Amino acid sequence: MILAGGRGTRLTVLSNKRAKPAVPFAGKYRIIDFALSNCVNSGITNVGVVTQYRPRSLQDHIRTGAPWDLDRQSGGASLLQPYQGRMDGGWYEGTADAIYQNSDYLRNVKPDLVLILSADHIYKMDYSKLIQFHSDNKADVTVATLRVSVEEASRFGILHADNTMRVTAFEEKPKQPKSTLASMGIYVFNYATLMKVLTEDAKAPDSERDFGKNIIPKMVSDNFRVFAYPFSSYWVDVGTVQSYWETHMDLLADQPSLDLLDRDWIIHTRSEERPPVNIRTGAIVSHSLITDGCTIEGSVEYSVLSPGVRVARGAVVRYSIIMTDCTIEAGAVVDRAIIDKHVRIGAGAHIGYGNDYTPNQDAGISTGITVIGKDTTVPANFKVGRNVVIGSDLKSEDFTGDTIKSGTNYKVEMID
Repeated sequence: MILAGGRGTRLTVLSNKRAKPAVPFAGKYRIIDFALSNCVNSGITNVGVVTQYRPRSLQDHIRTGAPWDLDRQSGGASLLQPYQGRMDGGWYEGTADAIYQNSDYLRNVKPDLVLILSADHIYKMDYSKLIQFHSDNKADVTVATLRVSVEEASRFGILHADNTMRVTAFEEKPKQPKSTLASMGIYVFNYATLMKVLTEDAKAPDSERDFGKNIIPKMVSDNFRVFAYPFSSYWVDVGTVQSYWETHMDLLADQPSLDLLDRDWIIHTRSEERPPVNIRTGAIVSHSLITDGCTIEGSVEYSVLSPGVRVARGAVVRYSIIMTDCTIEAGAVVDRAIIDKHVRIGAGAHIGYGNDYTPNQDAGISTGITVIGKDTTVPANFKVGRNVVIGSDLKSEDFTGDTIKSGTNYKVEMID
């Protein structure tokens, strides 16, 4: 069961029009591709994808599940949406409620075990090893964990485990964590146990219907056999603009921590039919990922370009993520930016202008990254500072003056 209904407000305009798991990643993927690919690479071919917030792009991407070999007559991929029934249904109240409301789906599958995943993490994991660990320990639930720094620990559910890895305590996002063993939001449940604890939780009036806040802590206190599975490979929750940008930059290392070229563990996706990359006379490209259909006449360095991006002569793109069918016109500069689909940067415009790094408190951006929403046109010769968020669907005439100051939001519909 892949939980894919998250809104991802900390990604600002990138998730205004799509669910967080549907946000493009690394030029050709969506974030959810990693969880889906991990499933099929681990031999799991019965997958329920639980959606809620703005599911259309996610549904268009997954469809029958064919790119992941999940278009099967028995099993395969099932898209599970909130529903309204006579006696039940409605919007999911939390992660546990999202699973509980899909109890009928689980009963029809008749599983022995249920693997619950988040759809918004970037990593490779062989779930069969996790499942074997769960079975070997005769666990009721096993939580996948990794060690984090003391500074990061307060952002996670923190577990305490004995020398057999049995969990003795669980704290959800403690202000003063006493351990650095963090939950990855990945759980293996015995099916019967899962149904029992979810049914009890649904009757608890004060519960937030959440695995980390309610289900797992109560199971520990009730002396269920809760175990922590140690994971030590690359894993990132790309839930913020900063982590999203940094994870892309990680991919540009000569020896990246996450190897997308590994043919033994392929990350599958729904690919577009595009012509080969066209790098023209005078173009300069270095330390970058360039996807099919791109045309480059200018300079691109330390950047990730999605399909159909055009970088015109004299334009410069550096330390940036440019999504599908964007155009960077002649003489424009894009520095340290994330630009959503179908954006046009006018000739001579400068994104990431100057040395003013005033933080954007609303968006939680302080390292100079500027984000531009989908289908926006930035006028020619316009200057945009750093730590700026620009809204979606803006035309050139929607911009006033000639500069947007650093640390501001410009015609952004919503940042929570």
